[in-house]
Amino acid sequence: MPRPDHLLKTLAKAIGRDAAILELRWMKEALRVGRPERLPELNLETMVSRRAQGEPLQYILGTQPFGPLNLLIRPPVLIPRPETEHWTIRLSQTLTPSRDKPISLLDICTGSGCIPLLLCHLWPRGSVRAVGFDISAEAVQLSMDNAAVCGTPSASGAGTCDQNVFTPILGDVFHPATWSSHLLRPSFDVITSNPPYISREEYKSLPPSVKDYEDPRALLGDPPDSGDQHGLSFYHRIAQLTAEMKLLKPRGLLVFEVGDKQAHDVRTIVQEEAGIRDTEIWQDPWGKERVVVGRS
Repeated sequence: MPRPDHLLKTLAKAIGRDAAILELRWMKEALRVGRPERLPELNLETMVSRRAQGEPLQYILGTQPFGPLNLLIRPPVLIPRPETEHWTIRLSQTLTPSRDKPISLLDICTGSGCIPLLLCHLWPRGSVRAVGFDISAEAVQLSMDNAAVCGTPSASGAGTCDQNVFTPILGDVFHPATWSSHLLRPSFDVITSNPPYISREEYKSLPPSVKDYEDPRALLGDPPDSGDQHGLSFYHRIAQLTAEMKLLKPRGLLVFEVGDKQAHDVRTIVQEEAGIRDTEIWQDPWGKERVVVGRS
């Protein structure tokens, strides 16, 4: 078995010494408390080798903290980012749903289910019924698994009247058939979305740890069969649907995560295409304009 100092040197060469020390600690902790069914395929040497080749640590460990939750993570589903965690917690503090005044929530491009599951955890029991959809079957399965891990039942479960619920389904925001689902027909109090927003030009320069591992459908903001809209195709589509289908209830919230330097363009899309004039922009912890919020 390789000596610990050899493993540290191998990892440090790939990601730097400080990061290597920290990640080695996390790897050892994961092995110490790891789920029994994963232990046979995991050892420290294998983990270091995979990480040194560029694989994201979250895929190796199989988990990612998100607020107080510890979510399951599997490739190629998008790995939840700290900036998403930050605004989700802020949103949970912006609204005060209750069992007496519950709200409905739609999460578009739900991925791992991180946004609705964290909100279900932070808001009072029985105060929110959430639906999420994603084009990826792997993402829908992962979000279902995460709901089970978090103890959040689906809307079809029994005895959920005093619990928050989250129902993930397969769907394509651009396909009309998706919107015929009865789960998506009612108006919602809150619509959240961290959609794909990377432009085709930006995608070329993404680091290999992102481009080679995470699903391009979760990254590219303009689908292959669409024109180049600088990564903004999903915002246009969701804003148009919000207006055409009256997806939001009066005084409902539309909350978009956006890419670098996209906030003002997305704000204009929300105002002009969704018809929502009351908008604001939230910054992330690093001072970037990260979220566009509209109130109908």
